Amino acid sequence: MATDRTDEPVAKRLGELVLTSSHVAEFLHDLAVEAATELSTTGQQVSCSITVVRRKKSATAASSDGRARAMDEVQYAFNDGPCLSAIRLATTIHVPDLHNESRWPEYLEAVNEGTLKSILAVPVPVDNDARAALNLYSDGKDAFPADSVASAERFAREASQSLRLALRIAQLTDARDDLAAAMASRTTIDLAAGAIMGQNRCTQETAMAILKSASSTRNIKLRDVAARVIASVAPDDTVSTHFDS
Repeated sequence: MATDRTDEPVAKRLGELVLTSSHVAEFLHDLAVEAATELSTTGQQVSCSITVVRRKKSATAASSDGRARAMDEVQYAFNDGPCLSAIRLATTIHVPDLHNESRWPEYLEAVNEGTLKSILAVPVPVDNDARAALNLYSDGKDAFPADSVASAERFAREASQSLRLALRIAQLTDARDDLAAAMASRTTIDLAAGAIMGQNRCTQETAMAILKSASSTRNIKLRDVAARVIASVAPDDTVSTHFDS
């Protein structure tokens, strides 16, 4: 089912997508476009979306076109559908004719009036903290025969390593950003405590107690209370945290 547009292995192309994408959302979009191109034929064009569910994060989705995006949004609205079932059950979900399908009744009622006829959802193996699926949509009935299902499952396996790498990079980037934010917050609080110590000639412990009391009494985050203290004593309340990136 793959096209002849290039002799370059899919896994290599997907690896290059990871390196050229600035963030995971961009990679997922490029991956969806790549899948739609790879799994379409001259007589059968498919739309594609990629859905990723990570622990403690909202689901991330990207699509090759508006149709795939619209179909995914319907699933998310009902929290049910082929894609979500593929993720939850870790198995391929094949819908050869949507109008003769009985699973996901609310989802079906919302989409059966359109031109969409066939759906194929294939889980993509990723790390234990994440789950993902490749979702293919077609306006033709029986658009995904056995060889097409095999091609989609093969693509999902080939995409697995690149997706794992992209998610790992995203995880490290999030951890770096969280650390930077925590350090900046700590710097603001320490500066405010220092200002209180100078004004009240008290210990650091007492200064921190004053900050925490103000935070609790006013129901304001400790960092925001600290920022107000700094603003009250400094003509420039911009606080910078200096460390090697």
